[in-house]
Amino acid sequence: MSAPSTTPVSPPAASLPAAPTSWRAWPLLAGLLLASVLALAVGVAVGSTGLTLDWRGEDAMQAQILWDIRLPRSAGAWLAGALLGLAGAITQGLFRNPLADPYLLGSAAGARLGVALSLSLLGTTPAGMQWLERLGLTGVAFLGTLMGVSLTLAMARGVEQTLRLLLAGVVVGVVLGAVTDLVTLADPDILRTMQAFVLGTTSFLGWPSIVLMGCVLLLSLAVALGASEALDALTLGEATAESLGVRLGLVRVLLIGAFALATGTAVAQTGMIAFVGLVAPHLVRNLCHGSHRQLLLLSACAGGLLLLAADILARWLMAPQELPVGVITAILGGGYLLRLMHKRKYGGRA
Repeated sequence: MSAPSTTPVSPPAASLPAAPTSWRAWPLLAGLLLASVLALAVGVAVGSTGLTLDWRGEDAMQAQILWDIRLPRSAGAWLAGALLGLAGAITQGLFRNPLADPYLLGSAAGARLGVALSLSLLGTTPAGMQWLERLGLTGVAFLGTLMGVSLTLAMARGVEQTLRLLLAGVVVGVVLGAVTDLVTLADPDILRTMQAFVLGTTSFLGWPSIVLMGCVLLLSLAVALGASEALDALTLGEATAESLGVRLGLVRVLLIGAFALATGTAVAQTGMIAFVGLVAPHLVRNLCHGSHRQLLLLSACAGGLLLLAADILARWLMAPQELPVGVITAILGGGYLLRLMHKRKYGGRA
């Protein structure tokens, strides 16, 4: 009679827990997409000349305004908002902080400094204007974004410590903001252009911007969705996520790259638009509690709809004059967050 085998049986490998999904997510996604299509139609119809309902294109000038100016502007506003909403959802999930926004790791401060330096050093000479026309303020802003995020990662000595990353991002943002203020004070001629960049604008969006932002949105969304299960595991804590097999270092690198790319592209095309990346994930969570896969998709759609609606209001409220779209998003986003805080204070649902 043979002896029983003493070979130890290996325990099954730990697997990531399946995050709860919400049945409300898909009707909500369909509603956001439908509302976005309707808002896009309104955006094409609303301009400085009022409401245009004749889309047949019989007048060449009117057709050019509709299809070459208003349509790319409205579609670009939606894409920029979707990038910010997606970046906000990634940031809040990665740092497990509902108050985190896409500008957390010095991206916005770096973009602002890049624009200020380029205007101060190159914008006052004919040769400098030629270089700015070739590179564009969008390219300079994007390079500044990469500089800000890279400096934050260098100060934090990598991506291993979440708290160190947050503190490094705050410090980099304050320091780069102070340097930008010094540059602006030294060259007051750039104040007007800097103000337009800081307040945000969708006036210069065109078809090339749409192609660029669309490609970046697809790439960032693919990376984020690929890491959505890791984000679900992170809600249980970093130690638990590591015990479940999540490679936190790799996940942080991929997600920081995704939200930095999305934020940098949006800021480079539209300037620093406030609150969209912060409010969109909050709004989605208030309507539906589901997995991060659902949250990422819904936040992108909600961010796009919010910025497009704000852009329409910016064009319509004081027509033929136009308000900075960042002012509208700050008023709407700040009002929503104040209402949310009031409901939590008195025990309401948040």
